Amino acid sequence: MKILKSFIFILAVIATLYVYLSAESSTQSKAKKSDDLIALAKSKLGSPYVYAKAGPDSFDCSGFVYYLFNENNIDIPRTSIAQSKIGSKITRDEIKRGDLVFFDTSLKGHVNHSGIYLGDGKFIHASSGKANSVTISDIDGWYKDKFRWGISYE
Repeated sequence: MKILKSFIFILAVIATLYVYLSAESSTQSKAKKSDDLIALAKSKLGSPYVYAKAGPDSFDCSGFVYYLFNENNIDIPRTSIAQSKIGSKITRDEIKRGDLVFFDTSLKGHVNHSGIYLGDGKFIHASSGKANSVTISDIDGWYKDKFRWGISYE
């Protein structure tokens, strides 16, 4: 009986270590994917906005997001409205580096713009506005009242 109790204890310790190490690996993996995604996104800064384009040299907003995720072997839909439905909605306070962010820039009650959150109140996106290119914007500036929700891709 003593040997059985020792065996069960050792199994419990191994299972606990496995769960802990798996969680650590998953967190590190998401951070690495976010870093890769953002590095690629920043390499496209200044690329022109062209409606219905999904890269590699010109983009519309959802095409830019689609391109970034596709290049990082992550499957997501092509349009911003479809992208906005791929996971659980998170608030402005919950978004983290690498999360998708969605906006209603026309204030018509539906998502029509997407980007990637960089952290520190900034996001990167393909803008059809003044920049007319891939640019970094302040999420709490012009976009503040247009922000709808974010989605963590994992």
